[in-house]
Amino acid sequence: MHQSYLQRRIDDTDGVITIKDVREELAAQGHRVPYSSLRDWARSRLEWPDAPAPTVAAPSVRAVVGWITRHPDTLTEDETTQLKAVLDACPELDQTHNLVRDFAQMLARRTGADLPDWISTARGAQLPGIAGFAHGLTTDLEAVIAGLTVHWSSGGTEGAVNRVKKIKRQLYGRAGFELLRKMILLQ
Repeated sequence: MHQSYLQRRIDDTDGVITIKDVREELAAQGHRVPYSSLRDWARSRLEWPDAPAPTVAAPSVRAVVGWITRHPDTLTEDETTQLKAVLDACPELDQTHNLVRDFAQMLARRTGADLPDWISTARGAQLPGIAGFAHGLTTDLEAVIAGLTVHWSSGGTEGAVNRVKKIKRQLYGRAGFELLRKMILLQ
């Protein structure tokens, strides 16, 4: 390659020349040098004082939501550090984090009596998603409080109904009642 010519041109212009210009000069002299070769040579020989330091990529929305909604004990040390950095950078997200944690504690401890206070706090925060969720809870507040308080639930029955509906959807238009009955009993 024409390394001495390249170095001389860089020195003559005090480094203010582009690889494209050097390539065109060489082409005018009858030397066809690939752009990638010139670029690689420049990267290996020259110092780049103004090159920005590589930055750490911001976590994805999905990752942050996962960190907020998971139990704090299940987060790794790195995830905890990243979550703290994100929450420090965004006060609205920090409010959301606190409200989600409070609601999760109500679920885990079955303290439905605290729900009205949580709803008023959530509405006062004026966070669109949380405020909408809190408003939805007020449509049947007594049932939600009972769901957060009593120890029995109809989850097993609801699961069975969902399983039957899934089987019906899978067999729609292809099976009669007898086959549907057998599929439900076998699964």
